[in-house]
Amino acid sequence: METALPVIFTALMALAMLLYVVMDGYDLGVGILLRGVADADKDRMIASIGPFWDANETWLVLGVGLLLVAFPMAHGVILSSLYLPVAAMLIGLILRCVAFDFRVKARAAHKPLWNFAFWFGSLMAAFSQGFMLGSYILGFRSDAVGLGFATAIGLALCAGYSLLGAGWLVLKAEGELRQRALRWAYRSLWLTGLGIAAVSVATPWVSPRIFEKWFALPQLLFLLPIPVVTALVFAATEGSIRRLRKGHSQRDWVPFAGAIILFVLAFAGLAYSLFPYLVIDRITIWDAAAATGSLKIMLVGAAVTLPMILVYTVYVYRVFWGRTAELSYE
Repeated sequence: METALPVIFTALMALAMLLYVVMDGYDLGVGILLRGVADADKDRMIASIGPFWDANETWLVLGVGLLLVAFPMAHGVILSSLYLPVAAMLIGLILRCVAFDFRVKARAAHKPLWNFAFWFGSLMAAFSQGFMLGSYILGFRSDAVGLGFATAIGLALCAGYSLLGAGWLVLKAEGELRQRALRWAYRSLWLTGLGIAAVSVATPWVSPRIFEKWFALPQLLFLLPIPVVTALVFAATEGSIRRLRKGHSQRDWVPFAGAIILFVLAFAGLAYSLFPYLVIDRITIWDAAAATGSLKIMLVGAAVTLPMILVYTVYVYRVFWGRTAELSYE
């Protein structure tokens, strides 16, 4: 049991973070895409995420909370090393929250300011998360290589969230906004592919242990389907977007589904690379785990909390599914 509990909490934490990246990723992506469109389209874009975006952030709270209570040593190392980007992310999320409520209540002259705040907050939060990921992968290096790589991954994650956001808008929007979303999705898909390739190359480069896990035989044969399936999903998504733009397909769900699968595959590859370390080549999940008695108590809490969040999430998406109506705060 002492060995299994840290693995269980690692799986729960990974699930929470993956769900956050996908769910909050698309509404951050919608915020990033907000810049440069007409006010009416801004209203429709924000309306498409209105019932969901606030609850999506619950998964971030759950993931970080599990890291704190189950792996306090790793929590201290990771967050102290990422203090500034974490602060920037929180500022961005706060800006989004305030702007979402204030933009519709402000006078017409002030509405562009709140639209800008929503866009900038979304961009800041997304970039900060990517910067944290890049820094984490390289072991929190603070030299030029580490900062340059973290910045590149920050931009790549913005592109990935834009892909999710564009795919969401293809599902929810109509008319010209839908066509614009397809153009956004096509551009973002290629930038996301470059980001996934960069992470895939950098992770084994930074750690000989990870290189051995991926490229030694027979592991290489068993792991080969991950990059192959990723390439096939990328090609299928790219082809689907092109057909949708030309009006040769009605499968509006494919770009969003393809984006989700790409994120899941990238997440699975990264999780395999890192396991069993929470801090690359420094702290394992067993080194960082809290006392067994504490983990048993927290597992009971997680067993109650996680299903409740899942049920609520499914219910909300079921109720508010379909094309977006006009934005209303009534």
